[in-house]
Amino acid sequence: MELTIYTENIRLTDDLEAYVQDKLSKLERYMPNIESVHVELEIKNSSRGPDTAVAQITVRHDRGAILRTEEKLDKQDYNTIKMALNGAQDKMLRRIKRFKGKGRSKRLRERYTMSPEEFKVAEPLPVESETVAETETVLEESAESQIVRRKVVGVIAMNEEEAIEQMELLGHNFFVFYNPEKQAMNIIYRRGTEGYGILEPELA
Repeated sequence: MELTIYTENIRLTDDLEAYVQDKLSKLERYMPNIESVHVELEIKNSSRGPDTAVAQITVRHDRGAILRTEEKLDKQDYNTIKMALNGAQDKMLRRIKRFKGKGRSKRLRERYTMSPEEFKVAEPLPVESETVAETETVLEESAESQIVRRKVVGVIAMNEEEAIEQMELLGHNFFVFYNPEKQAMNIIYRRGTEGYGILEPELA
């Protein structure tokens, strides 16, 4: 498992690097065959209030599934970034719990669910991650209407069931994918407690 750490506006001390490695090296116990773990630690400076400590974890499984979590906390001191990392790791354990889910279709088991062989070697998740509620607090969006970030998104061909699973593993409320059956780009999104919706764009 390859572990990389990226920091912005915060110095990666030996102590912080050791802390990250100690926390995240354990993920492979619960989810075998992790290809890579990428950690982003950032302090976002604010002129209107406290600075924000942000920790994001991205896990790539060797069969293609991507799991991602993020935690944001108001900065109190240097250790706040560690607390943010702890929160992101707790969320990641919940993503892994979903990845370990049974009863999925054969096609989902090939990429988005743990294989029987992996089940045999995977350790049980910590009790607290098994009992915590799946619903996570949705962070408030900025009131500013201007575009502050532009990102190129790699699109993968998959069916609707696969798109739902990848969206849930990423922890997003929507997901863009190429639907081979429709031969078009589709967007799947979460409808609160009412399941999912599909957007099929077409020129008006």
